[in-house]
Amino acid sequence: MKERSMQQQQTRVTEDPQAHRFEVFLDDDLAGFIDYKRTAAGLSFLHTEIDPRFGGRGLGSVLVRGALDAARAQGLDVLPFCPFVRRYIQRHPEYLDLVPADRRARFELGSEGSGTASPA
Repeated sequence: MKERSMQQQQTRVTEDPQAHRFEVFLDDDLAGFIDYKRTAAGLSFLHTEIDPRFGGRGLGSVLVRGALDAARAQGLDVLPFCPFVRRYIQRHPEYLDLVPADRRARFELGSEGSGTASPA
């Protein structure tokens, strides 16, 4: 059996509002999801899970980036209760503005320009 590399496979992130989650697919296979709770102001990300069959391929990051981009496009605030989402925001401060400034300390997130990011 010949396997294709991830560069040849298609990834996509979609929202399933009925299930309250964002999902990442590799080709047609569901590879993982982020559970969320929607509030009037935004999205509370609760739990991220990648199927072990798809581990180590960076799909968790693809999923979180897609979910955060969707939140930004919808003008929604983000509350990163999920540790994986929180770490992603710590490592990618371009998403910090999605977390309300008065809630960042609760998630141990610094403010922009706090020196937590390295230059590009």
